[in-house]
Amino acid sequence: MTIRLTPENAAHLLDRLRESQPLVQCLTNAVVTNFTANVLLALGAAPAMVDVPTEAGPFAGVASGVLVNVGTPHAEQRTAMLEAASAAHAAGTPWVLDPVAIGVLPVRTGLARELLHFRPTAIRGNPSEIIALAQLGAGGRGVDATDSPEGAADAAALLAHRTGASVAVSGAIDLITDGSQTIRVANGHVLLTRVTGGGCALGAVTAAVLSLVDRAEPGATLAATAAATLLYTVAAELAAADAAGPGSFAVHFLDRMHSLDGATVIDRARLA
Repeated sequence: MTIRLTPENAAHLLDRLRESQPLVQCLTNAVVTNFTANVLLALGAAPAMVDVPTEAGPFAGVASGVLVNVGTPHAEQRTAMLEAASAAHAAGTPWVLDPVAIGVLPVRTGLARELLHFRPTAIRGNPSEIIALAQLGAGGRGVDATDSPEGAADAAALLAHRTGASVAVSGAIDLITDGSQTIRVANGHVLLTRVTGGGCALGAVTAAVLSLVDRAEPGATLAATAAATLLYTVAAELAAADAAGPGSFAVHFLDRMHSLDGATVIDRARLA
């Protein structure tokens, strides 16, 4: 039987995450490292920023989940990312690829495409990044998208079929697909786009949630990927209601990730 995401399932995954405290290895960009670690801690996971060669691979084999975010791809970290992705693939550790700002910039674009050989469990990006990774367009304006999630739907489905990954496309209404099924999450707030790491930290949360499911079950990877987006965006809505602007939003977002409960997720979920 195919597993389908419901608000109740997402709430259950939140409870399981808090119980298991998954260890998430983050090979991420220098701009968002601190925020990403704090988001994981607030939610109940354990961050590990192990991103140097000779350490990254062995650690990926024992971590609960791995995030590979190519936002600041210096040479040493590129080597570590390839090691971690290879080791995660070999060990069956779920790992998430975030192809930040690929398309025009050649180093990160080549790296992201090379990382696809290690079959990420999930790919998370903005519409322009997903289109570029599928080689159907040139990318956006740096880290900013110039396309919509619906405009990237075909690219996301193609990428999912090519790689076996669930593909999450961020936007006003997030689109998550495995190439056969598609889930849309209408929660969230524009202030997430005004805080550095607002998108990148979701990749780490996705890795944490993916570690909780049996990915051999049909639909489980898609449901977990979408559940991570739902938990994250519900917390963002709650934080925005408390915030005066981006600065206070970042603080309230950590607080709301920490205090988020299943009943609130069920009450506020907007899935399609």
